Amino acid sequence: MAQSTECLDVFILGGQSNMAGRGGVDVLENGTRAWNQVVPMSANVSDGSILRLTAQLNWEPAKEPLHRDIDAGKVCGVGPGLVFGAKVLNHLRETGHANPTIGLVPCAIGGTSIRDWEKGGPLYNTMLHRANFARRGGGTLRALLWYQGESDADSKEDADSYKWRLEKFFSDFRSDLNDDSLPIMQVKICGTWPFVEEVRAAQATVKVPGVCTVDSWGFDLNPDHMHLTTESQEKLGLIMAQKYLSHCHA
Repeated sequence: MAQSTECLDVFILGGQSNMAGRGGVDVLENGTRAWNQVVPMSANVSDGSILRLTAQLNWEPAKEPLHRDIDAGKVCGVGPGLVFGAKVLNHLRETGHANPTIGLVPCAIGGTSIRDWEKGGPLYNTMLHRANFARRGGGTLRALLWYQGESDADSKEDADSYKWRLEKFFSDFRSDLNDDSLPIMQVKICGTWPFVEEVRAAQATVKVPGVCTVDSWGFDLNPDHMHLTTESQEKLGLIMAQKYLSHCHA
């Protein structure tokens, strides 16, 4: 689908499986996984005002699952991105912006550690390339939405090095975008990982200006005890949008 990106407000979605979306993904009796195709009402935007950048770098009307061709080989469901985009879109309309359009750039990959996102690696390079593509022709990068850390909470060594690796990742990504003030919306992880508190502490004390943190602790999880339910993803998307609009949106 050919689509102009003039005046497009662009949001990058990065991290691992909870950003990619596992809301509504159920394990069937035969052991396979399937998405139940239930979409939150707050994510139903059917007028083409929210676009999704596909794996082939085409803009198309956004619908769940946003990461269906990005988090390859996984069963994706609902994440926070589309609910976030819809909330921001409604705010822009309510505050008098003429014909606002949101561009969502899915980049999250399930099961990845912060080491996997280091500068120069394939995930980092792909996200940087997709972000640069998204702002061609007049699109404006508005924020990075980042939800990652569960993989690092499984090992003390990884948890202990998480803070400095995360800070370097944020700084490198901004630098390579030539945008040192790009807002970053970070989600503190939840779950029963062995070193979850260490990773959460690192996320809470990250020393990078312009990072806004929201907490997923206490949100309902799927029966796997790892992934947010559809209802929790909707709640998270709304909270992230409100924080963005309150702290980052001019």
